[in-house]
Amino acid sequence: MVSEGVAGRRARVPRAEEALAALLAEPDSPDRGRRLLEQALVFARATFAAVYTPGEDGELLCLADSAGVPRSLYGLRDGYRRAGNSPVADAHHSGRPVWLGPGEPAGRVETRRTAATDFSLAALPTRHDGGAGCLLAVSERRDGFDSEDRRCLELVADAVAAPAPAAPATGGALTPGAFSLAMDTGRVEVGDGVLELFGLARDAFDGKVETLLGRTVPEDVPSLMSVVEAGHMTIGERELEFRVLRPTGPPRWLRLRGRLLPAGEGARARLSGTVDDASTLRSDVTDVARVQRLAAALATAGTVRDVSQAVVAALRRPLQADRIALAELEHDRLVVTVLDPPQPEAWPELWRLEWRSEWPDAPVRAMPTLAAALRDGRAQIWPAGTALEPALAEVGPGGLAVLPLPAGGRMAGACLIGWDHPHDFGPDERALLTASAGLAGQALMRARAFDAEHELVGMLQRQLLPRRLPELPGAVAVARYLPATAGLEVGGDWYDVIPLPDHHVALVIGDVQGHSAGAATLMGQMRTALRAYAVEGHPPDVVVSHANRLLVDMETDLFATCVYVDVDMEEGSAWCVRAGHPPPVLRHPDGTTRIAEIEGGPPLGVMTQADYPMSPLRLQPGTLLALTTDGLVESAETDIDEGMADFAGRLAASDPAHLGPVADGLLDDAHRGDDVALLLMRYDGMAVRPRRETWTVWRVPEAVRHARRFTRRTLRVWGVHAPADAVLLVVSELVTNALVHTDGPVRLDLTLVGDRLRVAVADTSPRTPVKPTSIGWEATGGRGLLLVEAMSALWGTVPVSGGKQVWSELLLDR
Repeated sequence: MVSEGVAGRRARVPRAEEALAALLAEPDSPDRGRRLLEQALVFARATFAAVYTPGEDGELLCLADSAGVPRSLYGLRDGYRRAGNSPVADAHHSGRPVWLGPGEPAGRVETRRTAATDFSLAALPTRHDGGAGCLLAVSERRDGFDSEDRRCLELVADAVAAPAPAAPATGGALTPGAFSLAMDTGRVEVGDGVLELFGLARDAFDGKVETLLGRTVPEDVPSLMSVVEAGHMTIGERELEFRVLRPTGPPRWLRLRGRLLPAGEGARARLSGTVDDASTLRSDVTDVARVQRLAAALATAGTVRDVSQAVVAALRRPLQADRIALAELEHDRLVVTVLDPPQPEAWPELWRLEWRSEWPDAPVRAMPTLAAALRDGRAQIWPAGTALEPALAEVGPGGLAVLPLPAGGRMAGACLIGWDHPHDFGPDERALLTASAGLAGQALMRARAFDAEHELVGMLQRQLLPRRLPELPGAVAVARYLPATAGLEVGGDWYDVIPLPDHHVALVIGDVQGHSAGAATLMGQMRTALRAYAVEGHPPDVVVSHANRLLVDMETDLFATCVYVDVDMEEGSAWCVRAGHPPPVLRHPDGTTRIAEIEGGPPLGVMTQADYPMSPLRLQPGTLLALTTDGLVESAETDIDEGMADFAGRLAASDPAHLGPVADGLLDDAHRGDDVALLLMRYDGMAVRPRRETWTVWRVPEAVRHARRFTRRTLRVWGVHAPADAVLLVVSELVTNALVHTDGPVRLDLTLVGDRLRVAVADTSPRTPVKPTSIGWEATGGRGLLLVEAMSALWGTVPVSGGKQVWSELLLDR
């Protein structure tokens, strides 16, 4: 086994001296500062290095050059006050290095890290003709900067302060591979070498940057434009690779390194740098830009799979590896997330025995060498011919590298890189592997937390939304929900269909602000609250007002919008209440559509005292009522008015006979930048209209006799003759219970639907009647509910506004 060892570590200092001396001997160039800082990444094992120099006002130490991962990962700034409390200021004033171990930088006022893990920081003073500056370096190693690392950083600081030799002139003001672009005019000065790379003659070049862009492969133009357009560059070095077309053969890869020089007195802002043939440069594994691109890819990787694919894309081609496996460590077992190549036959037979499509469980128990590498926590490299267990030896018969992926003091996973033919491992490859392992470990931990939260929120979403919609009398309803394609992919959109007494149905759709577990949880609370207030029998405006006060009292930073529609299935009428939400859309039987003109109130949770007026709607048989959230009708390119008009147009062109395909068709063009909820109901009208009669029971001694007389007369008019005695007995018991046990008005309702008669008695007491469990022979009361249960096919109680309704259904023999 080949490992770095003490001798290898100490060899870093003379190697750093040689590399820095070679750079200092070269003529001055725009990328000289960045190339010097790269040596801190290679030899001092830093993940970020930068140079700060005094600004024009003398009050700040400003960022002049940087290399490595984005500084935003560590909360580093573009400038620090010279009189402030920061390592940069301390090193500048004292002229001595400042060394901060893991965890210490977070205690400094002007050095705040946004990530969750510790890091070490070094600030070394530099002195040159421009005055005193500072070299800043960051390391994520658990032991920080050791003595060899510190010595290498001191060498880099001295090299940064050293003057550069003048560049010889070659036929003009620029060296052959240099360029200088005026950001305001687009005029560019280029050396003869750049023109040769683009295949242009000096006399044929008009000095316009567009001429050079015209020779670029079209797919690479956007990335190149992000550099040459004003406003896209910031202080510091930038690097990218692009392709140019040639008269014959494949495109040529070029590498651009540039630095933005800000405008000053009498000088324009210019982008200066070099363009080189990428094929003649050092191997990709020595290019720090690879680490930068990996860091940029990992910064946007949201899931564990995204992180794994970014690592594979960054390492396999530069290392010319034949296979890469990346796995998470879960409870002492490695679960492989990405295999490249993905074909089972490309991997060892032992792996194929446990293959589960693209997600096998790596048999760690059969690979003790891998387990030892994970315990050690350092990159291990085995050349061809090393005796390893078969599960590892077959991954890389020509050489194997194992990268433990550390993060936050623990091991997040491992990356296995294998070669089929003998591979010569160089020190540059080790530097790339070490830097990539640290970045991948941190990203893997973040992605694992993201996946866990996503799964939690997804479970909340599934549990809090209705599993199925109820069957409606005289109507059909369908609903759809689509999560967003970004972020946690779940949010606060919800819908509900609530059956109510007397053939009423409440349709609700709403949207809680944001996409998070908090939004999904609040969505569930709002849906439950609206359902509870509706079932209590409150009118629509009271239901929404109660939900608004509840959300205000919860003291959350989120708000919600909703539409609540109470539909009378018997009459085909509805009352609608809108709280900051898009209005309903009606498709009439003749195919015309109308966006309902509904007077609305503010979103829920914004104002304690808010009015939510009710607006009437009329539904003819065949009318389609559509409710949706703003994710379907609003986007960055389309305002909500245009989106609603388009939604109404597509609804008009649909066939309401089959609501499922209609709902799917409406979601086909969803922008998916936001969650989408859709609720459709086609009102057909009830095939059998109920017959109803109501009697207000007076509190007089003969009240029960009057109620029986009203019931007998109503049954005679309806043509109901049997079982009249059972009906009269139920009426007597329910009315007697209401008069004896409650105060206030009592109402008797009779409803006939087909062969079912419903007797309901409403009072003002919210207390539900309790059926006795046992009654003694000497008891004089308590048998009323037992008689009602014996006579009824069904019976129960439901809340009404401020009280309750006890009901009984009896089957009629017609």
